[in-house]
This record gives sequence, C-alpha cells and structure tokens, in this order.
Amino acid sequence: MTFRDGMKKRGCLTLDELRSTPGCPTEERLRRGPVAVIECPQEIPCNPCEDACPYGAIVVGDPITNLPVLKEDLCRGCGLCIAPCPGLAIFLVDMTGENGEAKISFPFEYLPLPEPGAAVQAVDRQGQILAAGRVVGIHNSRRNDRTAVVTI
Repeated sequence: MTFRDGMKKRGCLTLDELRSTPGCPTEERLRRGPVAVIECPQEIPCNPCEDACPYGAIVVGDPITNLPVLKEDLCRGCGLCIAPCPGLAIFLVDMTGENGEAKISFPFEYLPLPEPGAAVQAVDRQGQILAAGRVVGIHNSRRNDRTAVVTI
C-alpha cells in the first residue's frame, strides 16, 4: 500500500507513510533544531509553500502537481511556510527542548484562539491524546490571512 492509498483508507498518514514522503525531514535533522514537516501526500496543483520559503528549502518545481520536497539542510525553521499552505499540511517541529520536550507550531483556523500559557491536549493525526501541552506562542499577523500559527 502506498501512502496515497493509506491516506484514502484511513484519512491520515501513519508515521511510516509520512517518513516516505519527500517533505519529511530525517531524524538527524529533527534533532538539530526547528524544521518544517510537510505532510502533503496529494499530487495536486499547488505551490504556495515553495513561494513562501525565502531560503529555497521547499521545492515543488514543474509540473506544479509534484509533491513538495523539503531540502532539510536549507530549512532554517522560520515557519513562514505554515500559514500559506491551503491544505494546512505544514508544521514546524523543534526537538531541542530540555527534558525531552519539543515545540510544535501548526496552522490554527478555529475561534477562539487559545491564550498563551493555556493548558492543552496534544493529539496525534487521529485525534488521540498523546500528552499534556502548553501554548507558548501565537502568531496571527495580517500576512497570514487569518490563519494563526500556534506553538505548543
């Protein structure tokens, strides 16, 4: 079963399927600092992520239906690619926290927005609770066209 088949059958990628996409950084890169994770398994005409990255770390190329490729060594973890993605398929992972903690930044299009410092439940792709979390930041600029980026 390819990751495209798994997505259709389950509605979300498994971790192994995600790792087989060209937008997933390696474990070694994840340990070095903030990096984009592109969970985009659909070959559709779309490339706002490529245009949003000022460092050339995301490449869709030609044809425009290619899956986005993360050039992980060029990614600086700025997060500018998160909000422009119409599929809400990009998030930022920073695994360099103390005591095994990580920060995850993701697009958030619900109201009300959580408050910084709020306790939240971190869930997996299927909505199963994984851990308790805390909101450490919210970026909601006009540039994001009403897509806030929340960091827990």
